[in-house]
Amino acid sequence: MKKNLSELVGKAESHPEFRTIPEGLIRAEALWGDQDALVIEGQRVTYRELLERVTQTAQCLGRLGLGHGDHIALCMGNCVEWVVLAYAVHWIGGVVIPVNTRFKAEELRYCLHQSDSKLLFVVDRFLNIDFIKMLGSIAPALHAQFPDPALPLLKHVVVLGDHVPTGAMSYARFSSLAEGGLAAPSTVTPGDVALIQYTSGTTSFPKGAMLTHQNLILDAWHVSKRLGLNSTDRYFSGRPLFHVAGTTLSMIASMVSGACYITSASFHVPTVIKVMREEKCTMTSANETMFLMLMNDPDFATMNLKLRGGMAAVGSEVAHQLVSRFGMTDIGLGYGLSESSPNCVLTPFDEAPQKRLMGFALPLYELEVKIFKENTTEELKPGEPGEICIRGWSVMKGYYKMPDATAKAIDPEGWLHTGDMGVADEDGRICFIDRLKDMFRVGGENVAPADVENVLNGHPEVKQSQVVGVPDKRLLQVAAAYVIKVEGSTLSEDQLIEWTRERCAGFKVPRYVKFIDTFENIGMTASAKVQRNKLLEQALIDFGFSAS
Repeated sequence: MKKNLSELVGKAESHPEFRTIPEGLIRAEALWGDQDALVIEGQRVTYRELLERVTQTAQCLGRLGLGHGDHIALCMGNCVEWVVLAYAVHWIGGVVIPVNTRFKAEELRYCLHQSDSKLLFVVDRFLNIDFIKMLGSIAPALHAQFPDPALPLLKHVVVLGDHVPTGAMSYARFSSLAEGGLAAPSTVTPGDVALIQYTSGTTSFPKGAMLTHQNLILDAWHVSKRLGLNSTDRYFSGRPLFHVAGTTLSMIASMVSGACYITSASFHVPTVIKVMREEKCTMTSANETMFLMLMNDPDFATMNLKLRGGMAAVGSEVAHQLVSRFGMTDIGLGYGLSESSPNCVLTPFDEAPQKRLMGFALPLYELEVKIFKENTTEELKPGEPGEICIRGWSVMKGYYKMPDATAKAIDPEGWLHTGDMGVADEDGRICFIDRLKDMFRVGGENVAPADVENVLNGHPEVKQSQVVGVPDKRLLQVAAAYVIKVEGSTLSEDQLIEWTRERCAGFKVPRYVKFIDTFENIGMTASAKVQRNKLLEQALIDFGFSAS
């Protein structure tokens, strides 16, 4: 008999009484005012200090004429100012527009224009990128006076850093606009849009997923409960704050649980190791690439970390390594996407490891997550792979100013069609397999790159791997793998292919293998994921195929 969720989780779950971010901040200050709320780049901020800075910054926004419903963009690395500004925007009832710091000029223009941003906070330089030069190339008014015809709604630009053009103001000048005292929050409802998350597009410009206060608060709340995150934890997350894994699953999850949120400007491995060790972090959050970067660092053996758990977007092979090498016995594996705020399924930290480390995760409280036959609402049987579909409180309000795209993603019955492939077990647990768009077909068989990568990553001389499907005259497509080996390895391509052949079905075995030193030269997203479209372009060249 199929068990209900409370039986599987082993304890009662419920929604919190508060449903907006300002309510969450007020609650956090009342419960944990003297505790560390943030430790970022050497700055330490308590929950009481955080609330004070948020309300003062909200006053500054009001002095510039910003208020409820206004869109305000943030373009900078992880820093205390990012957190304070985001919460201040929520405090006045505004909408945060997180800007990906890897955007090129045209992508930046598109994001600011399509989002109708009225104010931009931007760092002058980050990771060797001159954002003032980039912004000036698309909006010359930066060096005169806004508005600019290219961005007619953008009225103000505030610069963090020393290079402040004529048409902008410094962050110090902006901060001086505060009137003193604590400003009361604007009237904010749970259904108000709090953040527009631009999804990372690979073949077209990204779409802006509108996420409400309730989306973000409930997702952060239930994720923190499933992870066992609490006010004694010091939670390091290297996830960029312009991504929902950085905001909802890290920044806001810490705030609703009273944990100390710790991060760094970027995911620089030596810095991350140093911070996690010095701050005595107990929890962390990362994707597979990030964890592999940490485990493959020469200093890993001497890290001496005391992690008990956290959130991992990894395959089963890496999950077992996190337990054996990091000691993360309470690790939680889950699945989500921007349009679902982002998490929708997550393993409870205290569930038996057999299912948990295989990636079979339970839907969050009062969320429906099912496996449907692609492009239908026909539910498949346990064990049958199909499209992951979601209905309930975590689903976005829609794509900003894109009604057709919204209607394509969310059907009339309220189901969000994710475009991702997964499988369910007999109790309704969901296991993510791969992005449907990344799947390729070998003969008559569908192959998920993640399946092959999981096998390759199990080889003791393999640091990291990525797989794509390349053309084949007989089979339509075959697997091609790019692999980073451990230092000093003498492993050959043929040896790795043969090793893989012994461990997975023949149609999944890579036909081609190429050893490389890094994926940075091919293309990485700012959230440390390899861009598969660029990887495929490179594979067509490396393995002798024409681009056509």
